[in-house]
Amino acid sequence: MKFRRKSDATDEGAPTEPAPSEPAVGPFDVEDLPADDVERVDLGSLLVAPLPDRELRLQVNEQTGAVQAVLLAGPDGALEVRAFAAPRNGDLWAEVRPQIAADMAQRGGTATEREGRFGPELVCQMPVRTEDGKSAIQPSRIVGVNGPRWLLRATLMGRPALEEELPEAWAETIASLAVRRGTNPMPVGESLPIVMPENARRVPPPAP
Repeated sequence: MKFRRKSDATDEGAPTEPAPSEPAVGPFDVEDLPADDVERVDLGSLLVAPLPDRELRLQVNEQTGAVQAVLLAGPDGALEVRAFAAPRNGDLWAEVRPQIAADMAQRGGTATEREGRFGPELVCQMPVRTEDGKSAIQPSRIVGVNGPRWLLRATLMGRPALEEELPEAWAETIASLAVRRGTNPMPVGESLPIVMPENARRVPPPAP
C-alpha cells in the first residue's frame, strides 16, 4: 500500500494554505528589524520604540556630557538600558553575570541568578540609605541578551524587579528594542555610544 504525503496533493492542484510564520521576537539587531511600521527613536546604538506609559529619558554624566544609559520610566517602575561591544562568538552575558554578582557582594548586596523570559537573569538586593537617613533595600532585576557582536543589558527597578515573573508590559518593552553595533572595532565590554536627540530629557545618573 502506498501512503500519500500531504505535499503530494499539490501535484493534483489541491489548494494549500501557507504555513503561518512565527512573529519576530526581539530585542533585534538593527539589520534584522521586522517590517512592523514602528517609528523607533534613533539614539545611535539603541533604537527605542515609543510605548504607552513609558517616558524616555537619558542618563548623562554631568561632568563629561556623555550619555551613559537610556531610561524608560513608567508608573510602576523603570528600565535602564545599555549596549556593549561583544565578541563575534561566545557568550558575553555568561562572563558578565559573575562580575556583577561579585560587585554586588562587595557593596553589601546580593545577586541571585534564575531563568527568565530572556534566559538567565540576576535578581539583586542592594542596601541603600534613603534621603531621610533610613536604611532600605533597593531591588533590581538585570536581564542580558547576546546579539551579533553586542550585549544588551536591561536593568529593571521598582515593581518589575519584585515580581516572580517579568510583567508582560516590561518584557515587551525590552523585546521592542533594537541595537546598532556599527562596524568600528571596539574593545569587548566597551559601551556602545548613545546619541542624544534634541528633545531628550537630561537626567543625572543614579548615585552608586
